[in-house]
Amino acid sequence: MALSGLFRKKTVQDILKQVAKNEADGHNALGKHLTTRDLTAFGIAAIVGAGIFSTIGKASADGGPAVIFLFLFTALACSFAAFAYAEFASMVPVSGSAYTYSYVAFGEIIAWIIGWALIMEYAVGNITVAISWSDYFTGLLHSGGIDLPQWIQMDYLTASNGYNDAMALKQAGKLYENLSPSLQAAYTAWTTAPKIGSFHFVADLPALFIIVLITALVYRGMKESRNASNVMVVVKLCIVLLVIAVGIFYVDTANWDPFAPNGVGGVLKGVSAVFFAYIGFDAISTTAEECKNPQRDLPRGMMWAIIICTILYIAIALVLTGMVRYNELNVGDPLAFVFEKLDLKWMSGIIAVSAVIAMASVLLVFQMGQPRIWMSMSRDGLLPKKFSTVHPKFKTPSFATIVTGFVVAVPALFLNLTMVTDLCSIGTLFAFVLVCAGVLVLQNKPEIPRGKFKTPYVNSKFILPLLMIAGLYYAFAFNNKATMAFINNEAQINDPTTIITSLDKTESEKVFNYLKSIEVNNKTAETSDLEHLLGQYQDDEAKYTEVVKGLPINDSLKYESGFSLFKHKIPMWIFLFVLVGLAVWAFRKNLSLIPLLGLICCLYMMAELSVWNWIYFTIWLLIGLFIYFTYSRKNSKLNFVQES
Repeated sequence: MALSGLFRKKTVQDILKQVAKNEADGHNALGKHLTTRDLTAFGIAAIVGAGIFSTIGKASADGGPAVIFLFLFTALACSFAAFAYAEFASMVPVSGSAYTYSYVAFGEIIAWIIGWALIMEYAVGNITVAISWSDYFTGLLHSGGIDLPQWIQMDYLTASNGYNDAMALKQAGKLYENLSPSLQAAYTAWTTAPKIGSFHFVADLPALFIIVLITALVYRGMKESRNASNVMVVVKLCIVLLVIAVGIFYVDTANWDPFAPNGVGGVLKGVSAVFFAYIGFDAISTTAEECKNPQRDLPRGMMWAIIICTILYIAIALVLTGMVRYNELNVGDPLAFVFEKLDLKWMSGIIAVSAVIAMASVLLVFQMGQPRIWMSMSRDGLLPKKFSTVHPKFKTPSFATIVTGFVVAVPALFLNLTMVTDLCSIGTLFAFVLVCAGVLVLQNKPEIPRGKFKTPYVNSKFILPLLMIAGLYYAFAFNNKATMAFINNEAQINDPTTIITSLDKTESEKVFNYLKSIEVNNKTAETSDLEHLLGQYQDDEAKYTEVVKGLPINDSLKYESGFSLFKHKIPMWIFLFVLVGLAVWAFRKNLSLIPLLGLICCLYMMAELSVWNWIYFTIWLLIGLFIYFTYSRKNSKLNFVQES
C-alpha cells in the first residue's frame, strides 16, 4: 500500500449514505431521542462539575477576583472551537465527533490519531471525575459521622507519593500533626493498608462503585441516561443559583481590592484547571445520530451550554472572592468552605450533596461519549467489529460501553488526580486544535456538502499579524522582566517544600545550623521544622532569595536552571513557532478568523501544560500508531472500497 494511502479520506456523501442505510434496515442504528434542550442539558451536565465545585478555588487563589477574565478567555477559546464542532456536526451529523470530522478533512492516519486521543480524553476524563466524586462522597459520609478506612478511599499513587513526602518532611523536623491534611491522609492510608508481601493494597473503591453504577445506566439506554442527566442538571443548577442568591448578601467589595493581585501571570496560572472546567461540551457531538434534528440542534445545544455555564462560573467567582479574601480559597471544596467560614453550615451540607450529584452527571456524559467514539472507529474497520455492536433492545453500543466501564474503573483505583487531569486536558485540546484546523482546511473546497450551520467568515489575513504585533508590544513593554527571563532561560529559585524534601539527613543538619545562625526571632529554638523555618522568609522575595543563596547545599537543590528549566519551556516555544507558521498560512490563504483563533487559543493552553504531559501524550500516540500499523490499516473498510 502506498504511503499516500495513509491520508485516504471518507466523503461526506458516503458517510450520510451509510447512516441512511443503517436507519432503513435497523442494523447498527441508534435510537433518536434528543432535542436542543436535552443537548444543552448534557452540555451543562458535563461542564458544571469539577470546575465549579473544586478547581475554581485554586484558580481564584492564584488570580484573585480577576480570575473571571480567565473564565472569559477559556469560554471564548471553547466557543471558537464550538463553532468548528458545530459546523462539522451540521455537515456530518453522525457519532464520532472529532474522529469522523478528521477522517473527512485530513484522512485516515490523522483520524486514527485523533480517535486514539479522544479515547484517552474520555477515559482519563472519566477517571478524573470518578476520583473527584469519591472525594466528595467520602467527605459527605464523614460529615454524617461515617468514616471509611483511608486505604479504600485513596488511589495507590497518591498514598505512595504522599507517604514519601511525609517521611522526608518528618526527617526535616516536621511533626505528624503539622503535616498538611492531604499528607496525613496519604501517610495513614499507606501505613494502615493491608499488605501482600511488600505490596500495599490501596485502592479507591468508591470511585469503582460510581463507575459501575453509571456504566450500567449508560448501557440501559439513551432515554434513561437523558432523563437521569436532566434531573441532575436541574438539581445542581438550583444549588448554584442558591449559592449565588445567598452569597451575594455576604459579599464585601473590599475583598475585590486588589482585583488582580498576582497580575496576568497569576490569572493565567490557573488556565489548565479552568479549561478542565469546560471539558465536556464536545461530548455532545458524539450523540449526533441520536438527535431528532442534529443539523439544527447540535450547534444550538453547544452554544447555549457554553453561554449558560460561563455566566454561572463568573457569578460564582465574583461571589466567592467577595465573601472571603482570594488567598484563602486554595481548598478542594471552595463553595462549602466559604459558607462554613461564615458559619452557614446548613449551606455547606446542601453544597456537599449537590457536589456528589454534579460529579455523577459529568461522569454520565463522559461515559456516554467514549463508547460512541469506539463504535465509529469499529464501523470503519479500525477497531474490531465487536465494538460496533448495538444492543437490539436498548439501542446503545453495548460491548463498547462495557469495555469503557473496565477501562475507566481499573485505573481509577490506582491513578492520582493531578496526572489524569492534565492528561485529559491535553487530549481534549489536541482534539479541539484538529477540529479547528479541519474547518480551515475545508473552507475553500466547494465540493464538500455543507450543513445548515456555517461559521461566520472574517478574513484573518491582516488581523492575525496585527494581533501578534500587539502581543509582542505588551510582552516587552509591560511584562518585560518575565519575557526576558523566559528568553534568557534565567534560573528560578525553588520553593521551601521542594528544597527541603530533596535533602538527605546530612544536608538537613547543615541547613538547620545555617538557619539557626541567621535567625533573629529565635524560632529555631522552638521548632526543628525546616520547611517552616525557611518558609518564614518567603513573603519577602528579596530576603528569601538572599537566604536561599546562602544555604550550604548544592545550587542544583536551590535553583532550577539549564536544560532542567528549559525543558518546561519547550511546549511554549513550539507554540510560538507554530504561531508564526499560522500567520503565514492565514496571509496566503485568507483563513477564517474564528476557527483560526480557536486553534491558537487551544494550542496556547496546551503550551501551558507541563512538558511531562506532552511526553506522556506522545507515548500514548506512539502506542496508538503501533496498533494502527499492525491492525487498523489492513482492516480499514477503505481498503475494500479501493479494491472494488
